Amino acid sequence: MLILGIDTSTNIGSVALYSTETGLVGEMTINIKKTHSENIMVQLDNLLKITGTQMKDVDKISVSTGPGSFTGIRIGVAAAKGLASSGDFKMAGINELDAIASMSTDNDVEICSLIDARKERAYHCLYKYNNGSLERLEEYAVGELREYLETRKDKKTLYLGDGAIKYKDLICEVVNENAKFAKNSLTLPRASIVAELAINKEDNLYTMEPFYLSKTQAERQKEEQERKNK
Repeated sequence: MLILGIDTSTNIGSVALYSTETGLVGEMTINIKKTHSENIMVQLDNLLKITGTQMKDVDKISVSTGPGSFTGIRIGVAAAKGLASSGDFKMAGINELDAIASMSTDNDVEICSLIDARKERAYHCLYKYNNGSLERLEEYAVGELREYLETRKDKKTLYLGDGAIKYKDLICEVVNENAKFAKNSLTLPRASIVAELAINKEDNLYTMEPFYLSKTQAERQKEEQERKNK
């Protein structure tokens, strides 16, 4: 089975082709100051061209559904659904925090996925390997990072994701020697992980939705206006 992975939930734009028989076929990952809408289909076209693959060769499309950038999530999910609806493709949505944690195979520590939510806030979730299987230890959440880190002081933890890079100093300040970090190039999202996690997962094309976790700016503004009108 050949799986196309798409990940635009953060500033990283990534597409990959993953074969259940041979593993990674190809991957393109970029981090540049352009919107994903300008790049993602160009990346996909180039990936298909370089690997000598056609969309008709793909069996399943897997996409990160968030949390992360509201705009990025919408672009990725819309692109995946558009491609899936144009052919006979299976579909899978993968949580971005799960995908980030899956980049590590460290069995000795708990793994914390962190996605920057700005102003020292982060989307976060905690994981641990159990008999070779990655298990989620808590609910997906978003909030003040310092408050969350206060609960992690006594636990040796590997921090991954763009939040781990951006807030490394804060993490070290609060958690001290119990904080572990991967190399920056090994801590950012990859579409190949999104594809591999979809091997045994399938979602309905029409009911699969983005996983924002927190409210959009439009929703917050609407609520604020409603409060003012009361």
